[in-house]
Amino acid sequence: MSNGNETARGAGRRHGPMGHGTGSGEKPRDLKGSIGKLAIYISSFKFAVIIVMIFAACSTVFGVIGPKIMGRATTALSEGLMEKIRGTGGIDFGYIGQVLLFVLGLYLLSAVFSFVQGWIMTGVTQKVCYRLRKEISEKINRMPMKYFESRTYGEVLSRITNDVDTLGQGLNQSITTIITSAATMIGVLVMMLSISPLMTLIALIILPISAGLVSFVVKKSQGYFKTQQEYLGHINGQVEETYSGHLVIKAFNREKDTIEEFSRTNEMLYDSAWKSQFLSGMMHPIMVFVGNLGYAAVALAGGLLAIRGRITIGDIQAFIQYVKNFTQPIQQIAQVINQVQSMAAASERVFEFLNEEEEEQTVENPCDVTKVTGAVSFEHVHFGYRQDQTIIHDFCAEVAPGQKVAIVGPTGAGKTTMVKLLMRFYDVNDGAICLDGHNVKEFNRRELRDAFGMVLQDTWLFQGTIMENIRYGRLDATDEEVIEAAKAAHADHFIRTLPGGYQMELNEDASNVSQGQKQLLTIARAILADNKILILDEATSSVDTRTEVVIQKAMDNLMKGRTSFIIAHRLSTIRDADIILVMKDGDIVEQGNHDELLAANGFYANLYNSQFEETVA
Repeated sequence: MSNGNETARGAGRRHGPMGHGTGSGEKPRDLKGSIGKLAIYISSFKFAVIIVMIFAACSTVFGVIGPKIMGRATTALSEGLMEKIRGTGGIDFGYIGQVLLFVLGLYLLSAVFSFVQGWIMTGVTQKVCYRLRKEISEKINRMPMKYFESRTYGEVLSRITNDVDTLGQGLNQSITTIITSAATMIGVLVMMLSISPLMTLIALIILPISAGLVSFVVKKSQGYFKTQQEYLGHINGQVEETYSGHLVIKAFNREKDTIEEFSRTNEMLYDSAWKSQFLSGMMHPIMVFVGNLGYAAVALAGGLLAIRGRITIGDIQAFIQYVKNFTQPIQQIAQVINQVQSMAAASERVFEFLNEEEEEQTVENPCDVTKVTGAVSFEHVHFGYRQDQTIIHDFCAEVAPGQKVAIVGPTGAGKTTMVKLLMRFYDVNDGAICLDGHNVKEFNRRELRDAFGMVLQDTWLFQGTIMENIRYGRLDATDEEVIEAAKAAHADHFIRTLPGGYQMELNEDASNVSQGQKQLLTIARAILADNKILILDEATSSVDTRTEVVIQKAMDNLMKGRTSFIIAHRLSTIRDADIILVMKDGDIVEQGNHDELLAANGFYANLYNSQFEETVA
């Protein structure tokens, strides 16, 4: 639990440290723009989409013709029955059988075309989702650290998971539904007009009623859909952070508070979800009710026309089927409107993420990082995470190649900030940081970071074998090179005592090895990477004194022949540093070696003596 305090803060944090809180999904602020951007992605598959439209039209045509031809069988059956009653003839079952087989063939063709267009559209949708996820993954590597430090993990993950999934589902169902429904409405309207313009006019009267009711329901449900998506993101964030901090939560008996907080969020999600789903589900019974009114009106008008001999019974039967087929696409489009809203909101958030500010990755005529010797200079560096709050005021220092530099000072003095500036996780506001006489901005950002190796207080190991975790420092390293690095880090002995040795599988949070062992593995990883400059940020602060001695030996091996920056609170660990930079409130207040600073009897001497007194006490 070395990082317990940080985990505790993370478990209770809903928004980032800079106070930016965003939901997981919102009502699109620019529906037209979101759909337009999505259309650009779909245009890469325009040939497939055209085929989908053609197949949808064919499926609709074959499906729409069926009822009218089926009406002929109904007419033949009714006329044959009347002739049989009068004794003048009988039912022509052969003709009726031929009609039924023909209609069956039409419906089979319609089903085949529908299946193929659905299969193609699913492929297009998944390819679009694949491309978006790939672009998001690549985008993450180009984004500045401040973006991730100002947002919870759940919010970022929601973009990749919930939003892309919502977009994919909506895209697959909405496009197919809209194409099919529009084609069905046009086809059915044509067939209805061919049977009876008067009955068609009666049937069309239900349209404005349907449109009004649907518009009312959609307008009411939009706000609830927005809230539902928003609190879905909050739920994701809470679950992720609570899970990562569950040990701290249990240690401080905060289970009740955590459950109450989750319950409040879950209550909001429940409230918005059932209302949105209820209102969305109301559209079906509304459309059924309106459709039944249409059926009654059409049946009454058809009966009057049949009595006058202006229409056959088969045509009435076909027309009633068409009325049903005409209201069904309206209902489907009404249902899909909510999906389009959710899809547009999700796509807007995805594109918003893809349009976020990026770090400048490359420069013209970059300096060659492979020739770096490790000379570093800080020239009047000024920096603040916010423009109006400068925390590094005038940092100046010269570091020769191979020197061991310790940066010490109280919490909040700016020690870790200097490391972030050195590796260009942030850029200075004023002044310059130079590497071998070249401003770090003259290097390609990723190539610059190849010159640095880092060992942090918060160890990061992934689920995989110990061999794979060490090899992460240099992926092309052989097994022998990995073992040599482990030996140099004083990790080989304990690794061989573990079940499976180098092939032992670390679990997700590497809790099946101790904190000191984790630290040795990260040092082995840094040794294997063989970088010119090393940064050790509180690498021994969370282990016991005996383990610290082992880690210190490993770090001494690691630092041989390399420029090293050591951030430490335990001043006893940096007494042999070539230069000690003493920071206070963003400035270097003292610098020199250990003996010189003690002799000066200044701020460093006070820090050192206070630690010694605490140790004695």
